[in-house]
Amino acid sequence: MTTARLDNVNHSNIKVLTGHGAAFGEAVNQVAVFASEFADVQRDYPILFRRDEQNMLQALAILGLGRDENLYLDGDRWDAFYIPALMRRGPFMIGFADGGEPVIHVDLDHPRIVEDGSKGEPLFLPQGGHAPALEAAVDALRTIHIGVEAANALTTLFTEMKLAEPVQLQVSVSDTEVVDFEGYLAVTPEKIASLDGAALERLNKAGLLEVAVFAAASLTNMSRLIAYRQRRSA
Repeated sequence: MTTARLDNVNHSNIKVLTGHGAAFGEAVNQVAVFASEFADVQRDYPILFRRDEQNMLQALAILGLGRDENLYLDGDRWDAFYIPALMRRGPFMIGFADGGEPVIHVDLDHPRIVEDGSKGEPLFLPQGGHAPALEAAVDALRTIHIGVEAANALTTLFTEMKLAEPVQLQVSVSDTEVVDFEGYLAVTPEKIASLDGAALERLNKAGLLEVAVFAAASLTNMSRLIAYRQRRSA
């Protein structure tokens, strides 16, 4: 990985490939998502949780039922209304200048980056402003940045209230295939309904009640994954 702070002088000729496919690292069965995008994620994907090395809760959008299986990826097309921010950011990431303000960095070795090529979308307009492709990446980075800032509060409250509980899901794909989801945690409608008024008020004041509801509602998308797998197996 070769990273550099992005600017419209040194990188004026760089273009970015905006399509989809396994070549861009999208053949995965899950991707980290953030509370700041749950409203969109829950419409298309099941949201489950895991604990990371620091015991923080990390939300995951489930994309497939098997290893390296993205059931939303159909060749060069992503079959969903919303694409998670970590996928949309492409080769771009947030860095920090000496003064602490966030700035955009780019991975020049990323498969989406094309230098002086005819393919791809420009990053900058002729006068130096952000082109649409870069604006889309900036929007994804903003979503990630906001979500990271909310991670501590989410982990603290969800843990204290035991909102994200261990769950073992058995997904019946066919009469002969059952997929076990082990090691995950989930927020369920039943758990939210069991909270008292004080707990609900705390979640609401922290901006996390809606987040919990979105996570619980997302579980119905497991049926979508099953339908996608069955369609591909037919």
